[in-house]
Amino acid sequence: MTKSTLIGSPRRVLHGTPVVPGVVAGPVIVPGPRVAPPLDDTVIDPADRDRELQAFREGTKAVASRLQARAAVSSGAASEVLAANAAMATDRGWLGAAEKLIAAGNSATAATAAATEQFVAMFTKLGGLMAERVTDLRDVRDRVLAELIGAPEPGVPEPDVPSILFAEDLAPADTAGLDPAMVIGLATSLGGPTSHTAIIARQLGIPCVVAVTGLDEVAAGSSVLLDGAEGEITVSPDAAAASEAVAQYRLIAERTAAWTGPGATADGHRVDVLANVQDGAGARVAAETSAGGIGLFRTELCFLDRETEPTVAEQSAIYREVLDAFPDAKVVVRTLDAGSDKPLRFAEHPHEANPALGVRGIRIAARDSGILDRQLDAIAAAAEGVSRPWVMAPMISTAAEAESFAAKVRERGLVPGVMIEVPAAALLAERILDHVDFLSVGTNDLAQYTMAADRMSADLAELTDPWQPAVLSLLARTAVAGAAVNKPVGVCGEAAADPLLACVLVGFGITSLSAAASAVAGVGAKLATVTLDQCRRAADAVSQTADPMSARAAARSLLD
Repeated sequence: MTKSTLIGSPRRVLHGTPVVPGVVAGPVIVPGPRVAPPLDDTVIDPADRDRELQAFREGTKAVASRLQARAAVSSGAASEVLAANAAMATDRGWLGAAEKLIAAGNSATAATAAATEQFVAMFTKLGGLMAERVTDLRDVRDRVLAELIGAPEPGVPEPDVPSILFAEDLAPADTAGLDPAMVIGLATSLGGPTSHTAIIARQLGIPCVVAVTGLDEVAAGSSVLLDGAEGEITVSPDAAAASEAVAQYRLIAERTAAWTGPGATADGHRVDVLANVQDGAGARVAAETSAGGIGLFRTELCFLDRETEPTVAEQSAIYREVLDAFPDAKVVVRTLDAGSDKPLRFAEHPHEANPALGVRGIRIAARDSGILDRQLDAIAAAAEGVSRPWVMAPMISTAAEAESFAAKVRERGLVPGVMIEVPAAALLAERILDHVDFLSVGTNDLAQYTMAADRMSADLAELTDPWQPAVLSLLARTAVAGAAVNKPVGVCGEAAADPLLACVLVGFGITSLSAAASAVAGVGAKLATVTLDQCRRAADAVSQTADPMSARAAARSLLD
């Protein structure tokens, strides 16, 4: 990161996209230097190439093993991205490219770097969610290079005092390993509000701002004040003002910690405040909060990094862990959302020019219905003796898809619903509701597809902001459709974790909000301070705005 002379300089305010609310002050730390990709063009003697190949294979196995070990002791999104990075370190395509280069006479380090750049070019050309994998792949490359030359594993330094981490971007493996007690704030110059870094920061409860202009001009050691709700970073703030801002936020945090549920507005209007989970460990963590149930159980974790499809029995055991954590509560299970940046090795995904718009989610069932049928069988088996889970399909685009899915779910005695992530589904919400019992809006993808903007692009972060009026308009339309037939409509995207936006969503008519377990109390506590009428008036005011900043300001004027 570029060092400058801003320590002791006049006060300056930087702006970015808010991700995780919170107000913190402290010194800046920056990631340590990574191993530079070698420029070595030495041709290795044929007699030594087997040794280079063995060193490469041992290096990738060591990196994969460490990432897998960290995934095993993590939960939720952190566990998933660490497992995905471990799988990337042993990806056959990447390994094959590097081994071919070694066989041609390249050193293990040079082959690691060159093979990575081949895949970086391919992922960048594909764009969309595949472009997100560039940061992950380069992180794996750096870890393998460090292993090959005997250097320390790259990552974030451990600060001596609570500090605020500034970085151009962070690999998920770095973000997942942060200690919230010592890294109290996070800001990046790249990334979007739904990037892996942002999602993990939300899970960890670390105030976070992304896509910050001018961040690389701030030197390590600078004193800063970070406001994760406003998306503002003040460099060299007035010490007294910074202390007051932090103290005021601590009062809000104390109110949040005291909230014990159930979810409701100040005048008693009930709103389910639920948790997003990905495995049994995450569900048990969520059960220790005041979450009223699970609004999104992502089932991908038991499918990814598998050479063969998990059996019905294997899946059922994993699902039962989650159901057992909330035996008498609402649990919403999302069927497999693979494809795009999460390909299944056993599903024979076709090569696609634009995977984000390709065969993903429910569309996999159109190619191989057996995968969905067996998953539904596993969910039904796991549900024996506990509350009936609600089951929803991702990436629904038509009423016919919803009808077909609902029939399969009802055959197994489960409650059918679908996710609203595609604008077409929001526009056809009334017709889709003819076939299902509930809807759940996934605002991450809805924003991406509505605004035609890659949600991982820092340049387009403002467009994928869930406060975008066009996104909120589709969301409000979906809520109205549900209310017209008295069927629940929830939100399970990252928008539900924003306490201020949560109130607006309730004003639209949203009946449940599901967020990372760490965000549940903040959402519930905020709802408890406002009336339903305030929420409705804020929703009306937001609907008249033309940009995210104006929308936030309109909501604050009525809700804060």
